[in-house]
Parts: sequence; structure tokens; C-alpha cells
Amino acid sequence: MNDGYRSPTLDVLQRFDAAVWSEVTVETEHGDFEGLILPRSETADANHLVLKLATGYNVGLRYDSIRNIAVHGHKQAHYQIPAKQFPSDPQKPRVKLIGTGGTIASRLDYRTGAVIPAFSPSELYGSVPELADICNLETEKIYGVFSENMGPEQWIGTARAIAREIEKGVSGIVIGHGTDTMHHTAAVLSFMVQNPPCPIVMVGSQRSSDRPSSDAAMNLINATRTAATSDIAEVMVCMFGPTSDQYGLLHRGTRVRKMHSSYRSTFRTIGDIPLAKVDATGVTPFRQDYRHRRNDKQFKLVDSFDDRVAIVYYYPSMKPDIIDALVDNGYRGIVIAGTGLGHVNKPLYPALKRACEKGIAVFMTVQTLWGYVQMYVYETGREIMELGVVPAANMLPEVAYMKLGWALGQTDDVEEVKRIMLTPIAGEITPREPHNGYLILQGGIPEVEEFITRHWK
Repeated sequence: MNDGYRSPTLDVLQRFDAAVWSEVTVETEHGDFEGLILPRSETADANHLVLKLATGYNVGLRYDSIRNIAVHGHKQAHYQIPAKQFPSDPQKPRVKLIGTGGTIASRLDYRTGAVIPAFSPSELYGSVPELADICNLETEKIYGVFSENMGPEQWIGTARAIAREIEKGVSGIVIGHGTDTMHHTAAVLSFMVQNPPCPIVMVGSQRSSDRPSSDAAMNLINATRTAATSDIAEVMVCMFGPTSDQYGLLHRGTRVRKMHSSYRSTFRTIGDIPLAKVDATGVTPFRQDYRHRRNDKQFKLVDSFDDRVAIVYYYPSMKPDIIDALVDNGYRGIVIAGTGLGHVNKPLYPALKRACEKGIAVFMTVQTLWGYVQMYVYETGREIMELGVVPAANMLPEVAYMKLGWALGQTDDVEEVKRIMLTPIAGEITPREPHNGYLILQGGIPEVEEFITRHWK
């Protein structure tokens, strides 16, 4: 910065005798805005005044559009929630809350304007005291990372942390996790911790705890209730069901996917229906073909993973050098998300053949997400199978990726990898899709619009 540089936004604040942390009404060319003046982010420009609105959102107002600032008060934000000792009740079940990071365990850093993983799990109780009505909660923060930074080290560490708690005899386990890759972690934990005796519930939030529209508290309450009381002893994801706060849904860890970047009801069960719903009245199963809670401490821990695996989303005119690059860089497994029933173009054939001949495990999934790989229907599919590519039934692409890395962590034998991949373990492969699973309510269709106008509030 040049000596003597003056921030135009600072000049505006001084002109109207306003300061950071002032509660103000700002009159601009585009309308009036009420909120709290925030410090400028280290990465932001000097031309905008940033207000935190009552909605919890931030807005930037360009300095030369501001006509007046009326100061109503001065209130520095207190966003640090103190950790509180969780009350103990011998009549209530024991639940372990394991923190890995993500928005559900976050706060807003007003210095930088960023949401950072900073709340410890015990601080979460300080903000959600309703948890004490459900269980005796024990907490442990094993990681503090955004979900995009989760990898084999964290997956294995989380699986081992779960194993320790099962051996201690807890009634259920909650895993706080960022939503962006929660479905990846849910899948790999389903393979690493097999046949658990109690619920293992992954939970996160789409909107951080500093925002009025945050889903963190409700999701955490529903996940904790599930861990404490549910009869479903599987790895599950617990998040908003509808966009409102009516109830949460419990999704099987190998059939769930994040389907919207910002909706609170972002998670959907794919190729199946959810396991159950959960609300203040308890857990209501939608089906009975789940693993039931047991009183023992028996389970199977298989904590292995080889990250020399790639997932390739096929697109028209894809060139073979994509596959060749993976082969040349020592990858051991490739999952392809193919078109239709599991197809790619002919120019890829030599590269796929080379990969299979070099002992690389190559599996085909479908990028439609719903439906099965059926490569025997058309000549294209049959040709690809002859190259050595293995159809992966109705495994979701991300689930197949996680399972392949997990399988390759156990063996170098390609045939054994194939056996592991095609042997159902936790519902990742199903014999059929339910008749009432694939239902799309597409706006604009007359009967859908009629339904929406009757029920939309």
C-alpha cells in the first residue's frame, strides 16, 4: 500500500461519525439498509462498507453510493459460545459426539468475514441446551477441518474413534461433519465399520450458526435423538427433510448424496427411499430392512484405504489421454461415471484396455445416478466389458469410488478387488429400486403446479 493512502470507505465513516460495530441505518442510492458495521476483511477491497443484516447475511455498500449513515448504537458482536459442562442423568442413554469440523461446528470470524471451524463439540451444547433432554452427551473433537480437506487419514481416524466408542458401550454416536463431502465419508465409514450394534449418525448444517436461518441446532437435535433412541444400527446421514423445519430424514450412508448447493434439504436418498424420519416425537422408520440395535459390542473394523483411485465423469469427445494419464501416474483403480446404461466412446477403448491389462481395477457406474449399469444391452457396453471394465450395478459413482479405495487398501489381487466390490456390504448395491423412489416434482407441469398451490405456505 502506498504511503498516505486513504480508504474511501473510512472517509465516509468519519464524515458521518460512524465506526466499526455501530448499529446503523445506511441511506444509499439503491435504498436503505439496517445492520451492524463489520471490520473490513483482509482480502476485501477498500471501496465497500460491509453490514451484517438482521437476516444474518452480509451486504457490501459501495462508498460513493452512500448518502447518509444514522448511528443507533454500538454493539460489538459476541460470537464466542462458552463450553458448558453437560448435565448427567443416569436414566438417559450415553451418546458420543465426535467433531471433525464443518459448518455445524463453526463460527463467523468477523476479522476476516469467513466462516471457520472453531466451535468445539462441548461449545455446541452451550448453544443447544435441548440436547440435555435427550441423553448424556460426551464430546470429542478429533479434527477441525472443512469437509473438502477430509481424506484417508481422517476417514481412518474417524473409523477408529467410532470403534473406541462402541467398545465403551455408548448408546449411539454422532459425527459432526461438513456437508460438502459428507456422503463420501458416510459411504467409507459404512465399509470401515461394519455391522455396528448402535446408530452412527452423521450430521452437518448448510448454514452457519450465526445466521437466523441456520439448520445446525435442529439437525444436531435430530441426530442426537436418533443416536440415543433409534433402533437403526447403521451409518446414516441426518439432515433436513423438507426445506422447512418440520422433520429430519435419515439416509443410509451408501445411498445418500448432496443434491443442492445451498438448500437446507440438500441430502437425498438415491436409488432407494430414506430409512426414516425424525422429529420431536422420535424416529419413524419408513421400512424394516435395516440393521437393528443390539446390546453387544460386536462389530467389524476394516480401516484401510488406498487413495490411488480416481473417478472419471465421461463426456462426449473425451480423449484417451485422460485415462492414459491415470495409468502413467500409478493409479490402481478407476471409477467411470458413464452415459446411459454405462457407455463411453470408442476412442477410449485402447486406453481402457491398456489400464485393465496393467492390473488397474476399472469399474463402470452411471452418471444418471438413478438406475443400473446394464452393459450387456447394447453392443457398446458389451465391447467395454470385453476390455475388462466391470459393471458396478447401481452403486453411486462416489460410493463406488470410496469402496474401490477401501478394497484396494486390503489387497493387490484384482479378482479379489472385484469380489469385494460386487459383494453388497451396507446397501450400496440393491436388487431393485423401489417403485416409489424415483419421483420428480418438476415445476411448470400442470398437476404439480396445482399441488404446489394447495400446499405451499
